[in-house]
Amino acid sequence: MVLKRGFSVSSTLAAAQQSVKVPVQVHGVEGRYASALYTAAYKQKSLDAIEKDLSKVKDLYESSQKFKEFVLNPTLRANKRREAIQKITKELGVSKESANFIGVLAENGRLNKLEAVINSFETIMRAHKGELFVEITSAEKLSKKHEDALSDALKKFATQGQQLHVTFAVKPSIVGGLVVTIGDKYIDLSIASKIKKYTESLQTAI
Repeated sequence: MVLKRGFSVSSTLAAAQQSVKVPVQVHGVEGRYASALYTAAYKQKSLDAIEKDLSKVKDLYESSQKFKEFVLNPTLRANKRREAIQKITKELGVSKESANFIGVLAENGRLNKLEAVINSFETIMRAHKGELFVEITSAEKLSKKHEDALSDALKKFATQGQQLHVTFAVKPSIVGGLVVTIGDKYIDLSIASKIKKYTESLQTAI
């Protein structure tokens, strides 16, 4: 795999650009790393294995507070991070390629982006498989009638042959309205967002 010590995200993407097209654009530092991983794994025909490996890592991140604190700790020395990553990835049983990639994140001081990188890679893989995931967040649970109506309305966002997956979440803090995530796009129609904008406008005016 291309990913190794001295790995450059931009150079890896440039080298692979002519032969491998990332199926969806993902943004930020995490997007660049995820895209570079996708292009390298695509060339090596190891996308499925990498996806499974990162799922294991994400499960550990979400279930282990100790691992999360390690990932987010900016004061840990590079050699300590490297040793810990080698041990953790070995215990998880992930492939050499995945362990190497996480090691690159650690050596480049980007380990704190691990969760975001995995999320971006998952977005790319959903597009690769022809899937479109939509999450609708409301302040309180929607009725079945409203859920069905929204699901029908969202079908127009799916291209021909694309599988649409709609999930619903409840988050009282948005007060009212909806927050809709469509693939890598985010639409905030919540009342909380409007209140924040009005408050900022008033503060500017005063």
